[in-house]
Amino acid sequence: MRIEGRVVTPSRVIERGFVEVDGPSVTAVGAGGDGGDTWIVPGFVDIHTHGGGGHTFTTGDPAAARGAADFHLRHGTTTLLASLVSSPFELMRDATLAFAPLVSEGVLAGVHYEGPYLSQIRCGAQNPAFLRDPSVDELAELLPLGGVRMVTIAPERPGALDAIKLLVSHGVVAAIGHTDATYDETLAAVAAGATVGTHVFNGMRPPHHREPGPVFALLGAPGVVCELVADGVHLHDGTLAFAATVTGPDRAALITDAMAAAGMADGEYELGGQTVVVADRVARLARDGSIAGSTLTMDAALRQAVQAGVSIVDAARMASTTPARAIGLADELGALTPGLRADLVLLGPDLHVQRVMRAGTWL
Repeated sequence: MRIEGRVVTPSRVIERGFVEVDGPSVTAVGAGGDGGDTWIVPGFVDIHTHGGGGHTFTTGDPAAARGAADFHLRHGTTTLLASLVSSPFELMRDATLAFAPLVSEGVLAGVHYEGPYLSQIRCGAQNPAFLRDPSVDELAELLPLGGVRMVTIAPERPGALDAIKLLVSHGVVAAIGHTDATYDETLAAVAAGATVGTHVFNGMRPPHHREPGPVFALLGAPGVVCELVADGVHLHDGTLAFAATVTGPDRAALITDAMAAAGMADGEYELGGQTVVVADRVARLARDGSIAGSTLTMDAALRQAVQAGVSIVDAARMASTTPARAIGLADELGALTPGLRADLVLLGPDLHVQRVMRAGTWL
């Protein structure tokens, strides 16, 4: 099968290009297409999402998880992690077991625990009742269940560095987020093996020129991929552009941090046992107005990044290639490169989704 258009590769745009697909894989990419104004970009990789389309990952319901994954797939996300929020141990265990078949099937690329090992003062929309210190005993019980791909930890909490080292030893990505850590505490976590910054700027001690805190530490750490919520709400476009310039596209990953309300009408929703009110597409906790995830999709995040001044080539890397590498899947997917899985999205001139292909099959 041959798809023609403006092909976005990791290094350039092939204006009159083509992508050859055979079975589930890309077999060739090059110049010589008939042209047209359709963009061909790699399928998006969202490493941080709690749900969408009225469905949530956070309760551990596999039917709801499948519905959320289907919703995001229609918006071009061909690979995603199911992100839980801070929860009792039993829910973490049961959700991991429930999602294992979806991971084996390829519906999910794995599970992300966003919590419960987070800062009280920077918990944001996380339920403070479930926050606790990192526990290697809990993790030692959860990791053998399979499917756990990333865990977010606040490095200043007692036991954090030991937990990070345990995760890394099991091939699980350790992320830093929802933290009031100092600059040095953050770098200690990076030295212990943390390689992702969870929605950098959000849920973190704000940077100050004399107390740079986690934001500057993460933006400046060569081995850390910084998640950025590009919805115009979590980050001003100027902040988004600044961060992407500091990190470069190889250390910035666009994420949605979406909740069940993505793609749905304004109204009341639930996240981690707390009421969320969505108004004009912005989700906030009813109890204190904290931003509670987003209603974002990855195609909209790509458009926001381009609007902020990021090139289409760099935005595609931030939406696909870099997050794929961040969770250890760069050898399988995340770019329009021969030998990788044929995940691609056709976008119109306005960068809205026209058609989605996953593993060589059109939706």
